Amino acid sequence: MSNFDVLIVGAGTGGVMAAAQLKNANGKLRIGLIDPADTHWYQPAWTLVGAGTFNYKKTARPMASIIPNGVEWIQDKVTTFDPANNRLSTAKSGDLGYKFLIVAPGLQYDIDALPGLREALDTPYVCSNYLNPEKTWEVLQNFEGGNAVFTQPSTPIKCGGAPQKIMYLAEHYFRKSGKRDKTNVIFATPGSIIFGVPDFARTLNGIIAKRNIHFKRFYNPIAIDSANKTVTFKFIAPSGSDCVLTKEDRLHETLKGDTEITIPYDMLHLAPPQSAPDFVKQSPFAVKEGPGAGWMSVDKGSLQSTEFANVYGLGDVVNVPTAKTGAAIRKQAPVVVKHILAGLANGQASDTYEGYSSCPLVTGYGKMVLAEFKYDNVRDSDPFLTKFVDTSKEQWSMWILKKYGLPWLYWNRMMKGKM
Repeated sequence: MSNFDVLIVGAGTGGVMAAAQLKNANGKLRIGLIDPADTHWYQPAWTLVGAGTFNYKKTARPMASIIPNGVEWIQDKVTTFDPANNRLSTAKSGDLGYKFLIVAPGLQYDIDALPGLREALDTPYVCSNYLNPEKTWEVLQNFEGGNAVFTQPSTPIKCGGAPQKIMYLAEHYFRKSGKRDKTNVIFATPGSIIFGVPDFARTLNGIIAKRNIHFKRFYNPIAIDSANKTVTFKFIAPSGSDCVLTKEDRLHETLKGDTEITIPYDMLHLAPPQSAPDFVKQSPFAVKEGPGAGWMSVDKGSLQSTEFANVYGLGDVVNVPTAKTGAAIRKQAPVVVKHILAGLANGQASDTYEGYSSCPLVTGYGKMVLAEFKYDNVRDSDPFLTKFVDTSKEQWSMWILKKYGLPWLYWNRMMKGKM
């Protein structure tokens, strides 16, 4: 059985960044990085791909080119964890041992958790930037008017702002292409508000009102009927709230019983239901019950497993109360790395992750709001940037950051362990 100083599960943003930082700090460490994929994707640009303003091919690089020098890439799948004996099992490579383990496999898409979704994705009217952003662009170009519905599930999702980003871009595209006057743009969400941080919510609410977007709160998608091109929602507002359909009935909503609402669509974009990978759900690391069931249980400050002292979680898989984004990982990885380096030296680290995350909210072609926040929805905007620009307002400079600056920083800094 091969043994490693640090074994990392997942060669996504978190796994690669942690591996690079560990190797930069101590070149003698034996580090294993487990991932079966051949390709590493820069998924934050898929919003722009879906709007026809970024080259999909440029979001991909061969996985072999991303693995840090000196790190052993194990191109395999993890099957089970055995943390009591400091080892795990893989599909082809047998058992692997470790002194410290980082669990960073991301999440999975539960396509079949939403009845009708799998079949609907095979039609030319339903798309998802999470699954195929090039198809989203095709759907937008082929759309000729009617109901353009954008929605998301009640499960946690990666980049919680992504479903509304493509909605803003689509609305702008419909205006540019002369289709807006015959289009109802509908954003239906299980949530109660457009965004959790007040400063950014004010801006987004203003955009929704100005651009005549139908904002449907407490709408949880429960079924898609692709044959009839309808999506059905369960109205999940707190008891006592009224379920009010659009008065002029422009959207042709229909109500069944007290809580089920059906909307016809001429195009539908959605984020699929998402969950922790099955091998994490079934592991000793998973939250057993409650809202976080299945996700990895960690201390929200150190990201250390709540059950095993030499195990850490990182990225989308962890159950912490903040958004699942690459920006969150940028702040999480250094904390995990410092704790592990201290542990290898028989010491302790005091570094703490404060819940930082960021959502670059693209609100149209050439416009973006940069929402930065931490635990408890406290605004946490970069003090340097805010000297020059109000990132809570739509800015052309933030669009340039999104389209050009952030991809460069990702490939040349984050993936090299330099930030």
